[in-house]
Amino acid sequence: GSEITAEERRLIDKKHLNDITAARLPPLHHSPAKLLSIEESIAIQIQQKEAYEAMQAKLAAQKLAERLNIKMLRFEPERNASMQYREVRDED
Repeated sequence: GSEITAEERRLIDKKHLNDITAARLPPLHHSPAKLLSIEESIAIQIQQKEAYEAMQAKLAAQKLAERLNIKMLRFEPERNASMQYREVRDED
């Protein structure tokens, strides 16, 4: 027989797979992996940990508020309604 190069063999295998299955690999949407220095990796891990802990605290506060039936309303002291109890009197 004749010798088949690696590239030709890969094309033959690919054609065979195309004949027996309709499954395809999804397209690569992200850039390929890159190497990071230890410092960059640690900084990213710390940042992710802080974001995770903040999200956990927020969810815990929401669950506690729901359990205790606490309603958080917006406080706007600039409104006239909040100042109605005060009366301005002139002492003269």
